[in-house]
Amino acid sequence: MANAYFDEYENLEIHELMLKDRPRQEAYYNAILGNKDLFKDKIVMDVGAGTGILSAFCAKAGARLVYAVEASNVATKVALDLIEDNGLTNVVKVIQSRVEEFVLPAEAEKVDIIVSEWMGFYLLHEGMLDSVLLARDKFLKEGGLLFPSECTIFVAPCSVPSLFDDWHNVDGIKMDTFARKLRTQKSSRPEITHLNPQDLLHEGVVFHWMNLLDVEASDLDSIQFKEVITAQKAGNHQGFCIWFDVRFPGEEFVLSTSPLSPPTHWKQCVVVLPEESCENLEEKSPIAFQITMKRSAADMRKYNLEVDLLDPNTEEHPVPCSCHMTKCILTEAHLKMMDTS
Repeated sequence: MANAYFDEYENLEIHELMLKDRPRQEAYYNAILGNKDLFKDKIVMDVGAGTGILSAFCAKAGARLVYAVEASNVATKVALDLIEDNGLTNVVKVIQSRVEEFVLPAEAEKVDIIVSEWMGFYLLHEGMLDSVLLARDKFLKEGGLLFPSECTIFVAPCSVPSLFDDWHNVDGIKMDTFARKLRTQKSSRPEITHLNPQDLLHEGVVFHWMNLLDVEASDLDSIQFKEVITAQKAGNHQGFCIWFDVRFPGEEFVLSTSPLSPPTHWKQCVVVLPEESCENLEEKSPIAFQITMKRSAADMRKYNLEVDLLDPNTEEHPVPCSCHMTKCILTEAHLKMMDTS
């Protein structure tokens, strides 16, 4: 299974896709070159170095030594040439190895900084964060830095017109039956798509937050979140949209995959609701749900995503809550009276 995963990254079109992702490229470029004071004369490890471009950024930011660790043959087919072509062989050492099997040279110092672009769809798909955390525990000096350093997963209720409304009329022909069968075919997995900002029914809430300096791999086995949120606009509730942001240390830079941000190759992850659970909501309607992200037993690099709709009448609402339920209207009014008294 592991070899198949690394073999996929020998396809240069995958690297082309990532290199042409401008928000991704600019975020890492700015985070590294915009923090030269953090990289100057430091030892850096690039976990999953791929073509070696992030290692090259680190060298140009003033790193004394960069270990570019890459498990696939891209290390020898591409990264070595990139480093040589840019005159960086005196700083960047390309190593073809899984980071789990990598050993620092005898008497070598541990590293000051670990850089990695490990994120997958909905942040955790591909399970590469496990390798970064292992590298952190084995190779990072006390007080060292991780790029990125923090991650946040967001979730929001949404409409999914590409699977629903767009099929009501296709050149004058009703195709709702086709759309239902299409949704059934797609129901076994989340939809990875670019969601239009206007299809969000809420700006999004934090599903999960991680500080990469202290999170453990076991913490990633199962993540669960339960909430009641209020629709910020009227619309068809047809699914839940999941995206992530990552934050870098020092002069802080953020890479966002939100529908409200410039599009990236990660897109967004949409869990589509069953037909019978979809609902046309008014503004300020309460939406109660529980979402679970759990590692697949069949493939530890993948996750099963499950969304359960709950009854907003029986679930505890946040205080204050702006939904249109009577108890929340009364609570909000009471809190306002207390503020003015």
